[in-house]
Amino acid sequence: MNLSNGSVTMSKRQFIHPYIPNSVPEVKEEMLKEIGAKNAEELYSKMIPKRLRLKTTMKLPKPLPSEYDLKRHVGKILAKNQTCQEYLNFLGAGCWQHYVPAVCDEIVRRSEFLTAYSGEFYSDFGRYQAFFEFQSMMGELVGMDVVGVPTYDWGASAGNAIRMASRVTNKKEVLVPKIINPYRLSIIRNFCQPKVMPNHIDVKLVNYDPEVGMLDLEDLKSKISLKTAGVYFENPSYLGIIEAQGEEISKIAHENKAVSIVGAGPISLGVLAPPAEYGADIVCGEIQPLGIHMYCGGGLGGFIACRDEEKYVGEHPSHLISITATEREGEYAFGECRFDRTSYVARDKAKDWVGTGTALWTIAAAVYMALMGPHGIKEIGETIIQKSHYAAELLSEIEGVKIPFSSFFKEFVVNFDGTNKTVYKINKALLKHRIFGGKDIAKEFPELGKSALYCVTEIHTKEDIEKLASALKEVVK
Repeated sequence: MNLSNGSVTMSKRQFIHPYIPNSVPEVKEEMLKEIGAKNAEELYSKMIPKRLRLKTTMKLPKPLPSEYDLKRHVGKILAKNQTCQEYLNFLGAGCWQHYVPAVCDEIVRRSEFLTAYSGEFYSDFGRYQAFFEFQSMMGELVGMDVVGVPTYDWGASAGNAIRMASRVTNKKEVLVPKIINPYRLSIIRNFCQPKVMPNHIDVKLVNYDPEVGMLDLEDLKSKISLKTAGVYFENPSYLGIIEAQGEEISKIAHENKAVSIVGAGPISLGVLAPPAEYGADIVCGEIQPLGIHMYCGGGLGGFIACRDEEKYVGEHPSHLISITATEREGEYAFGECRFDRTSYVARDKAKDWVGTGTALWTIAAAVYMALMGPHGIKEIGETIIQKSHYAAELLSEIEGVKIPFSSFFKEFVVNFDGTNKTVYKINKALLKHRIFGGKDIAKEFPELGKSALYCVTEIHTKEDIEKLASALKEVVK
């Protein structure tokens, strides 16, 4: 097959990929000639050590030159998935199903933002103002003065926040709660670096009270010292537990000249006090609940907020967008604040390396917060806490099922020890009812027995919750 424009050529001897212009032989030859290489093998031999190169032919499927055939092929693969549109979903644990207003999708798909979410002032198109509005509204939510453009996810923002605290205090130790998302903890450990590296920060875990799930203050007091750079805790915690001891935890940290770092879920701040009110110096968390779809576990972004003090602002690793007056009276402009801190200027000597991967989600979150406003966020928070507690109450009435912790927001632990069935078997049985059950946390927290982490948000109706209870009652018999 030949197309008149010469972009696609098929024969028994060669295939030129329609989506990869550089696969055209003439183009390849021109490129090799330009760099002075006879062939691709010669090029690879100079760049990639022989021991790292594949020595066998790759087993690739036959190419699909037709866009229609390719679309059908990918559609068949995707059809194997079971989505949250077809099934009731009670999974959370780091990526949650909240309602995304249509206006959020509409705004982020506009070409001004979609194709120019990154770059300099000459390609702004309102992007800097959107970032500034995000920072302003997030600052109101958490009670902080300074907020940066988000980094990759909550784990990355927590890791960056801990490194900030280490630089502020010039100490190399941080205390972290034992009740933490293991994935998030692994990211934090990566940011804190191995012991052999000069900027290593020692991560120590603090136990929790088995009765209420909150941080064990006595264990905290026994482990903190003047060597501690910061105390990191989450409210709500990974298991959804509301940490009512925030003020006391911050006080303990400050008494030991350490920084109080709080990981917070922004949606919960409609009903919970902002971290600044109970002594937080740095606040971080996840923006995904703010108008961003789950995208198969993607669509994440971690924010970092701090006090408007030079010792914190000077160590903030992310973009900080500020507002200023222009030469024309009554006109304002938006631009980078203290850009010298970032890796874009300081390169390897920057505070930390932060990429641009979440800038588009920053705009989506700004649209969501502007749309909801303070009253909307409060209403959603109240709805979630009512629905999640209603769900926990219904499930606790099932024989063999217990809810070990009573004070929680959105997510809660469900224990199945009394059913003589594993969470795996229960979740597998729930699939027949077109329900995604809670996350199995038995391996993460073996002391909690056969337990799962369930998530209930504003999208779940009373009928949805009752359907879950009815299905669970049937499968645990």
